[in-house]
Amino acid sequence: MSERRIYLDRGIGEQRGVITLDGRPERLIIRRDGDDPRLILGARLTARVASIEPALATAFVDLGGGAEAILPFKPDSRPVRGQSLDVEIRAEPRRGKLAIVRALGAGEGAPRLTVPAPDVASELMTLVRDAKLVEGRAARTVADEAETEALDVLHPIPGGGLLAVEPTRALTAIDVDLGERKGADAKRVTRQANLAALGMAARLLRLKGLGGIVVIDLVGRGHDGTALMAAARTAFAPDNPGVAIGPVGRFGTMELSLPRRARPLAEVLCRDDGQLSDASLAYRLVRRLQAEGEAQPGARLLAACAPAVAAAANPLVARLAELMGARFAIRSEAGRARDQIDVGQA
Repeated sequence: MSERRIYLDRGIGEQRGVITLDGRPERLIIRRDGDDPRLILGARLTARVASIEPALATAFVDLGGGAEAILPFKPDSRPVRGQSLDVEIRAEPRRGKLAIVRALGAGEGAPRLTVPAPDVASELMTLVRDAKLVEGRAARTVADEAETEALDVLHPIPGGGLLAVEPTRALTAIDVDLGERKGADAKRVTRQANLAALGMAARLLRLKGLGGIVVIDLVGRGHDGTALMAAARTAFAPDNPGVAIGPVGRFGTMELSLPRRARPLAEVLCRDDGQLSDASLAYRLVRRLQAEGEAQPGARLLAACAPAVAAAANPLVARLAELMGARFAIRSEAGRARDQIDVGQA
């Protein structure tokens, strides 16, 4: 029977919540101090209808403070321009796309946040009831591993082979590669690989925060469509409501539609070019300083990094100093690679 555990890493200016499934990361929730609380999944707001697009059955709503969202509506519940509504964030904004809200009822007053989204600990305990919340060093280690796996493209399949997960603007493509698993009983081997890949794909898509159209290119031919469909329904059941799974097609692919909810982790952690953002590197720097500070009580420590990373890290290191004493410094070095961070005694 599968086992889920929950972890909370309370960092400087950042919280990372992790759910593991049978020891592997399944979800990673990252909240940073600079996040807009109006756009977090589950936040409730009073909004004003700014404009309506009848042909698309959507309305654009003003959430206040310059924040906007999209409100899909049915023909019998079309809103009116200027109307005040109480809404809830049901999909966080992603690159080039606004957040999506659902209407809760009539609102009153100016656009504003009325009920903040659940904090990370509450969200974890809602998703995995009756689990003990683990914090401290164990949680930090698990969160670091989850962050790394969330950004990987290639993932080893237990027993052999690789699973590649590559999001595009239109859809997420998943390729199942048998690798060195080939043997005499090819049909049995490919069947096992495909069944294992479906479970992995479901876990990894949740971890990466990916939804929308997904196409899985299965390995081999002559698939057992009934068994694969049953395996897919089981694997993606935690993503309901809103999951649609198509049968295996003539070209050996399975298509799915998954609900989009949280912002993709790659967008949280990386720049448009796919490299870690200055902020993400700054959080890694301060975590290393904190770990060294705990390992070397009283030592004065210095972190050397690129100027852009130093600029992002300075406020975090100041907060670390409030927690552990003024014994941390950053040396900004022009020409240093952004991802090259060295921490040692000053």
